[in-house]
Amino acid sequence: LVIPDQNLSVYQEAIACWRGDSMKKWVERLISTADLYGFPIHKPYYQLTEEQKQLLWTGNRHFYGLNRFFEHLEEKKYKIQYRVLLSRYRGKTICPECKGTRLKKETSYVKVAGSSIQELVSMPVSELNGFFNSISLEETDMKIAGRLLTEIKQRLKFLLDVGLPYLTLNRLSSTLSGGESQRINLATSLGSNLVGSMYILDEPSIGLHPRDTHLLIGVLRELRDLGNSVLVVEHEEEIIRAADEIVDMGPEAGRLGGEIVFQGLASQTDSNPSLTSGYLSGRLEVKVPAKRRKWNSFIEIKGARENNLKDIDVKFPLHTITAVTGVSGSGKSSLVTDVLYSVLSNKINGNNLKPGRFRELGGDFSRLTGIELVDQNPIGRSTRSNPVTYLKAYDEIRKLFAEQQLSVQNSFKASHFSFNIEGGRCEECQGEGIIRVEMQFMADVELTCESCKGLRFKKEVLEVRYQGKNIHDILDMTIDEAIEFFSSHQGKSEKRIIEKLKPLADVGLGYIKMGQSSSTLSGGESQRVKLAYFLSQEKGSGHILFIFDEPTTGLHFHDINKLLKSINALVEHGHSVILIEHNVEVIKCSDWVIDLGPEGGEAGGFVVFAGRPEDLALQKDSHTGRFLAHKLRL
Repeated sequence: LVIPDQNLSVYQEAIACWRGDSMKKWVERLISTADLYGFPIHKPYYQLTEEQKQLLWTGNRHFYGLNRFFEHLEEKKYKIQYRVLLSRYRGKTICPECKGTRLKKETSYVKVAGSSIQELVSMPVSELNGFFNSISLEETDMKIAGRLLTEIKQRLKFLLDVGLPYLTLNRLSSTLSGGESQRINLATSLGSNLVGSMYILDEPSIGLHPRDTHLLIGVLRELRDLGNSVLVVEHEEEIIRAADEIVDMGPEAGRLGGEIVFQGLASQTDSNPSLTSGYLSGRLEVKVPAKRRKWNSFIEIKGARENNLKDIDVKFPLHTITAVTGVSGSGKSSLVTDVLYSVLSNKINGNNLKPGRFRELGGDFSRLTGIELVDQNPIGRSTRSNPVTYLKAYDEIRKLFAEQQLSVQNSFKASHFSFNIEGGRCEECQGEGIIRVEMQFMADVELTCESCKGLRFKKEVLEVRYQGKNIHDILDMTIDEAIEFFSSHQGKSEKRIIEKLKPLADVGLGYIKMGQSSSTLSGGESQRVKLAYFLSQEKGSGHILFIFDEPTTGLHFHDINKLLKSINALVEHGHSVILIEHNVEVIKCSDWVIDLGPEGGEAGGFVVFAGRPEDLALQKDSHTGRFLAHKLRL
């Protein structure tokens, strides 16, 4: 807020609140005295040292800093113009007293091997592990701290083993991804040394680079060797191959699943007809495209410096599928989400996001008509929201039911078949099918509505039938069942319904129910519903840049094939796609790869490679390249 454009220097009015005739005296004092203490007034703000940035806030005996400026505004806030000015620059900032450490200054006086607790919790786990492994204490101190050091080193090792070397101990839990939280819980379980327990893990490899997968496998085996049983729900090939026993459910999803189609070792899958066995044995595969798309137009981000990014310049091709890869913590989300998406969203969609630090936006961004971040956030928080309402397929179904003879006789309109508005819905439960009973200090209890028996509509509305099915029967079908049902009675209305539903099946969601509440969908399912929505749009709807953050989360090999077809369809529609991805099957099918690294945290943030997947596979210094070479059989 105070320094919105960090590419400007102090002389170029980088400090927003010191612009204008009435406030310029504050900056003029700084400029006129800068030579006395060697402050570079012509250097861009982002190039200043931490001490120089701090000086702007604290000031010295020659000029008043920003802290004194805002104190002055507080003193004058009885005047309306000063209150307005204060509100313009008010927001969350680092506490000047504790510098964001949340501890009193006195606590920093206590040091272990020359470092305070504030300094230690700010180190990445990998650096902290090195500190404690090389620590040197006097004999008396070592006797006191010996047991503590053993426990600390053991817990740090567990965090390293689950692939989290880049995290700092003062990182807020609310900022962790689902995969990171799960792996921290796994490290905690290891530290507890429990035996005779059963651990059930749901996709612990989410967000994990293939480089770290073998570490995770080692942790799972360590839990097993302690005398525990470990059940893992997983799609990651290496973890499946490392299992002592595979239980494969199928043969497909939804009503076509629910059976055990294989049980045994990975080495016994060759003769089994299941889909998982087919991909493990090599009978089935995610095929590499016959040719890569070539590109001429691009978007360029210059001087990206957000978080750990090292002032990098990156070109993102248009009309292609671009994969942004790298180990966890290498800077992928910082580059794509914080910088690229934020700045383009502000320019194209007219948003007011705060972009990550960068120097310049270049290239052909003016050719874009929109930008969409297809993330894993829910598509709707209401229990009445569902995938078919999101894709507008339910609008067509309601119109179809309103055209039936009994509807015409009763003067039912399409709105009577909606559970969002009054008319045909059950008013006892307001179309939810359940009654929610608040239990004050306990979790709410959900009871089936006694009036509609959970069917959500009034009795007279449920009497309207299309080909023997009422509106509740339709909502109780899976997407695949509904497509099959409407395909057998094809008129204009039915064709429109199928056109709206087919994208859901194409992205591998044929097993979900038509009326399934959006709040019950996983993050990966919500992301694919959004993808299906864009696939349902007509061709020629402009040139949109789509950004997907790990779209393969929760996907089987077979579903990855479907996903890739859908993503390719977006490019064929005239759009551009950027994927933040660890899955090697997707990376090998991309047109262009931007690999960040070489490591996570402070050791990352560089562009290791940018080019075709085949060329990345030949890069010896790229972790992604090594695993890609194996998949491409190079």
